[in-house]
Amino acid sequence: MITIIVLIVAVVLIGALVAVYNGLIKSRVRVDEAWSDINVQLKRRYDLIPNLVNTVKGYATHESKVFTDVTEARTSAMNATGIAQKAETENMLAGALKSLFAVSEAYPELKANEGFQQLRRMRYRAQAAADVHIEAAHQLAVHVLDSRQHPQVVDVD
Repeated sequence: MITIIVLIVAVVLIGALVAVYNGLIKSRVRVDEAWSDINVQLKRRYDLIPNLVNTVKGYATHESKVFTDVTEARTSAMNATGIAQKAETENMLAGALKSLFAVSEAYPELKANEGFQQLRRMRYRAQAAADVHIEAAHQLAVHVLDSRQHPQVVDVD
């Protein structure tokens, strides 16, 4: 009788450990998927930038520094490795694109251009992907903190 109780308790504990571990793995996968989504949106944005720069050049040929800054920032962002460097280069690119958008304010027909509108929409898609990543990372942190309250649970790393 006692061995049956011990076996039941052991099975329940093992089941709890497996459930917590699986929850941690699932959360980690969500974080990785969300980061991948961010990279997809950024790649799409990088692909739109050359066409946009060429379109704006047709309207504002005297703004060559803005075009150079955008092109250099895009190249840096595409070549960035690691999260910290990616964040830094994305901030540089965002600043350069703000300058480009500011130039476009003087040209209403440019603002109506489809390529220009696509890049503006892409900004929102990239932000939405970042929001999903932040939420997934938060959920992973919650799972990790919950698992650390139970000393028998092994960390995922």
